[in-house]
Amino acid sequence: MKEELLIYKLSETIKKTSQIDKELFTKYNVKRGLRNEDHTGVLVGLTRIGDVVGYERTEDGQLKAIPGKLYYRGIDVEELVHGIQSENRLGFEETAFLLLSGYLPTKDELETFKKILNEAMPLQHQATMNIMALKGHDIMNILARCVLEQYIYDEDPDNISRDNLIRQSINLVSKFPTIIAYAYNVLRHHEKGRSLHIRHPDENFSFAENFLFMIKGKGQYTPLEVQIIDLALILHAEHGGGNNSTFSVRVTSSTETDTYSSIAAGIGSLKGPLHGGANLKVMGMIKEMRENINDWTDANEIDQYLKKILNKEAYDKTGLIYGIGHAVYTISDPRAILLKDMARELAKEKGLEKEFAFQELIEQRAVEVFMNHKNGNNNKQVCVNVDFYSGFVYEAIGIPKEVYTPIFAMARIVGWCAHRIEELNFTSKRIIRPAYKNVNEIQQFIPLEKR
Repeated sequence: MKEELLIYKLSETIKKTSQIDKELFTKYNVKRGLRNEDHTGVLVGLTRIGDVVGYERTEDGQLKAIPGKLYYRGIDVEELVHGIQSENRLGFEETAFLLLSGYLPTKDELETFKKILNEAMPLQHQATMNIMALKGHDIMNILARCVLEQYIYDEDPDNISRDNLIRQSINLVSKFPTIIAYAYNVLRHHEKGRSLHIRHPDENFSFAENFLFMIKGKGQYTPLEVQIIDLALILHAEHGGGNNSTFSVRVTSSTETDTYSSIAAGIGSLKGPLHGGANLKVMGMIKEMRENINDWTDANEIDQYLKKILNKEAYDKTGLIYGIGHAVYTISDPRAILLKDMARELAKEKGLEKEFAFQELIEQRAVEVFMNHKNGNNNKQVCVNVDFYSGFVYEAIGIPKEVYTPIFAMARIVGWCAHRIEELNFTSKRIIRPAYKNVNEIQQFIPLEKR
């Protein structure tokens, strides 16, 4: 009882000790969330890896919304994807090479790179056994533990030379699909009493197909499903240095810690529902709307339900329409556009045209309802982000929800590694250390017997 009372007292104390007057942030010009007053990100670094564009500044310094663009090493992602698709091939391995190296590979370099990735994909025997012994409900946590464990299998784990960083990066990129697939099958066995399947990656499969093979089994997926997973991996591979998980990797890398510790920090950041976990929230919201909206073609009924969500009367009562809005993109998210096109194809293959049409109508109505509700006469624009359709395609493919966010990590590990390498190879390196101003009052120490 005494212990419970103390825990309660500590919890109540936090109400006071954690509160800071919002006016103080303005007084001291604090960039909350590292955001400027116009909601743009505070410039804290330079990069040559990726660029996220959603607005431009006019001559008078105002922000002007423009269609979203995402660049990998200066190449427009839409151009990259359409170029690969026009040649009727998969492209994640090529994208990984581009982000890590800075240039597009020749045919011979690409084939060699694929071979290196496939040869490194199997896990060490002990690592496989350790995954089988792990019990947990969240694969992102298991992934972080397995990444940290890779440190002990590395003969030179703390070496931050360029050669070693590339070696470690390729090893981690190749290991992620295997770790995730094995972790899910073990969870499926422990939590759901299903048969345990540990499938060895096939050296003749692509990165995307190997993942589906290890998750679902041979013959349990279609060529279109492989193409969509490959596309999802391309689109999630990089998103500039300012996204939360990549910044976490850059912050920890600036201390010159080992690669495995730094990447584990990125995983921890990505796991959050406001970052990589958003697609789970989207699908939960869509599922509830499917169950509660009688006519999936009635825009007015959809509007009314979306207003209930915004008014904290429906779904998780946070007032958020998940999958709508982005920190940078305003008119459009290029990733959402590319994924939506293939989602439409997948819906036809799976007989889910009604579900897709419903989700598309939600997209249209959500943008308008959100802008009217939140902005009033303010013409600030919002759009759907990639999370709005990623959950739909994963569900249609039959990917278990426990794996949605890990797929994001399986792609973003490439961007994390590229940014870590860049951070550690600046000509003038500095540990990242922003400032916090203390606004607490000075207090005097009181002897224990007088408290």
